[in-house]
Amino acid sequence: MILHVDMDAFFASVEQLDNPQLRGRCVVVGKNSCRGVVAAASYEARSFGVRSAMALSKALSLCPDAVVVAPRMERYRRVSGRVMEILSMFSPLVEQVSIDEAYLDVSGCRHLHGSPETIAGKIKKRVAGDIGITCSVGVAPLKFLAKIASGMNKPDGLTVILPGDVQAFIENLPIEKVPGVGKVTQKQLALLGVETLGDLARVPEELVVKKLGRQGMRLRLMAMGQDRSEVSPGGLPKSVSSETTLPRDTADIGLLKRYMLGHSEDISRQLHKAGARARVVSLKVKYSNFKEISRQVTLENSVQSANAIYREAVRLLRKAPLKHSVRLIGLGVSRLVFVAPGIQLDLFAQEADRDSRWEKIERFVAKIEEKYGKNVIKKGTLSE
Repeated sequence: MILHVDMDAFFASVEQLDNPQLRGRCVVVGKNSCRGVVAAASYEARSFGVRSAMALSKALSLCPDAVVVAPRMERYRRVSGRVMEILSMFSPLVEQVSIDEAYLDVSGCRHLHGSPETIAGKIKKRVAGDIGITCSVGVAPLKFLAKIASGMNKPDGLTVILPGDVQAFIENLPIEKVPGVGKVTQKQLALLGVETLGDLARVPEELVVKKLGRQGMRLRLMAMGQDRSEVSPGGLPKSVSSETTLPRDTADIGLLKRYMLGHSEDISRQLHKAGARARVVSLKVKYSNFKEISRQVTLENSVQSANAIYREAVRLLRKAPLKHSVRLIGLGVSRLVFVAPGIQLDLFAQEADRDSRWEKIERFVAKIEEKYGKNVIKKGTLSE
């Protein structure tokens, strides 16, 4: 059995915890400017229709009395750390997937802490008592169902899906409630007559795969009551990103490139800190009409330096249509490759070209092979 713990309106709850005058009031966390975006909203504000990622100007039009609070990420990270410490008391298998949510595998914890439902109740009580904020917990035999369950009775909810109830739950689950199903996928599935996850189980497998590829296979397995993903404790980051909502909409390519250079440097620093390199570079653009597009490229060789990431970002930007001014621009990298401890990736980081050590080594090896032949350096000895 797996638990999914999701903090309730986390950023806003921390602000209400630290400032008693905000309790019971509409709180919106975000940069208070004409270009600001809602990072989080208290449940009082949500009752007016305010949601995360909404333009702050729209949020204030819906809820004029809302109190806007600037984000304090360092404070949120400290509180998140305390939450994760509590979770680790109940199971050694804890996978933190974001600053405010985590999975626990409690399959072997019954004799020590009780049933999965009991453990969920203990976690909720401990978080509320020790920290002073609430969380919602979903309990299910499958990872994706645990996540769905945690969002069903927010805030301060506890939802349990027993093994014997899985098929009935899947049969009636609206397809848009499944993690990873966005509007585009939803429309594609609607063409196949799929409205619930149960409907998807009755669509021929080859038709689903033809329509949605690998994602279709994943969704069909869920429809059959299967989930291959397991709780992975101490998980390394799967991606790194950086984005900016611009002070003013712009179609100035030169200005957009400057923002991308800053994002490239930010991502490069994060990769260096994590000891990682990336195989995929992604560009995200949101236009003045709020339409959003993304472009990505898979590289033959992994990258880490700001220059390498920036070069790919510029290529992606050239492929992005600029029929409208840009409101937000962001970069991301994924398919990370982690290097064994002891390999110093940023030895030459201070040099003008900002290339990583490995890029220099690869160029050196290419020169050696060009002069002496392809097999002069044996496979697997590069690190030596």
